[in-house]
Amino acid sequence: MNHTISPSTDSWGIFDQDKGSLSVGYLTPAKENFQYIIVYINLTEDTLYPRFYGASGNILLILRIPQEMIMAKPQNEGIQKVRSRIDKIDDRIVDLLKERLDLAKEIGRLKEEDKRAKWDPLRERQIYEKLLNHNDGKFPEKSLRSIFHEIITSCRLSQKKATVAYLGPEATFTHLAGVKYFGHSAEYLPMESIDDVFAHVEKGRTSYGVVPVENSIEGAVFSTLDSFMKYKVKICGEVRLAITHNLVCRSGDIEDIQTVASHAQPLAQCREWLRKNMPSIPTLPVFSTGAAAQMAANNPNIGAIASSLAIKTYELQVVVRGIEDYTGNTTRFLVIGTQSPAPSGADRTSLLLGLMDRPGALNEILSVLSAKNVNLAKIESRPVKGKLWEYQFFIDMMGHIDDEKIKKGCEELREFCSYFEWLGSYPSADETTSDV
Repeated sequence: MNHTISPSTDSWGIFDQDKGSLSVGYLTPAKENFQYIIVYINLTEDTLYPRFYGASGNILLILRIPQEMIMAKPQNEGIQKVRSRIDKIDDRIVDLLKERLDLAKEIGRLKEEDKRAKWDPLRERQIYEKLLNHNDGKFPEKSLRSIFHEIITSCRLSQKKATVAYLGPEATFTHLAGVKYFGHSAEYLPMESIDDVFAHVEKGRTSYGVVPVENSIEGAVFSTLDSFMKYKVKICGEVRLAITHNLVCRSGDIEDIQTVASHAQPLAQCREWLRKNMPSIPTLPVFSTGAAAQMAANNPNIGAIASSLAIKTYELQVVVRGIEDYTGNTTRFLVIGTQSPAPSGADRTSLLLGLMDRPGALNEILSVLSAKNVNLAKIESRPVKGKLWEYQFFIDMMGHIDDEKIKKGCEELREFCSYFEWLGSYPSADETTSDV
């Protein structure tokens, strides 16, 4: 076989005089952004036939050409023009986000000089209202709010990084509530108990904590209420999360499950479904849904009632979705810190009260709030630890402590109460978000 070689920086070739033709295929690996290609040409028919063999056989011509030329397919010019415009818009959005971040950092520096709080909830509420009005319903409103929530929290946290304690491990509903409130830019630290969350916030080990306080079906979370009686913290915000309980395990097969593990609240919220569909399977209460998901990931015979986030985090399979006994299952979470924010215009105030030991004591405090036209949102009693038959009351009312009627009402309440503590005033959650 006789060969001639034509050297070049971009290509070289070998001509097979005996066969009178050129071969085609792929040579790999590609170098940088180029692809080596072996080309087959039948010279006698004067026609180019691309065939793809690999590097074996009679190789006659090897070309080094840009890879995008190999991979690209002919496309409609109209689509290309629209995509080009989208690419330019995306680039512009990124540039504007970077500019917004720089401005947010500058605001943080100016607030630091004036000793002002980093977070201004009234300003944030005004931003959302302005954006929704400007949108005029064209872009889906929930998606728009979600997008700007992430942007706003990321910019705010650039002024000062937030560490957030929550009832762990990873992928609990409390963790999910934290992400809904603070976005993905915060640092999240899992705790083994609600008590630990309060302790870390009080001692300044974390900036904030997220704890469940009540469920629309099962009622108050007593460990959270009891921790308010033990630790000195302030409520900074709240999150309402629509809860969907999923039965999960490693295989996704209900026949593999010999025990169902979860936190006591989800077990209670799914008791009827479990009784009807898995009557012989025992349940195992653990300290969180995330812990149950971990157990299910490590043991093929354990099923867990867990969040949608846990399914992804622990690579579990869904056995049955939505096994809660009642629709409209919503849990309210509180964000705790060391100080409450300024008024937002739509706030809630929480108090912890001890009553005088006399007839009509509870009626007295309710009459004070009624006379001031204060909207009472919640009242819950808890026994005082170590004091037989003595109780304290948790009260939520609509409004901020700086509102005139709330301020005057609280001043009068102090006269009728043996114990009075303002737990905080904070923006009221104006919507319920899904756990999906």
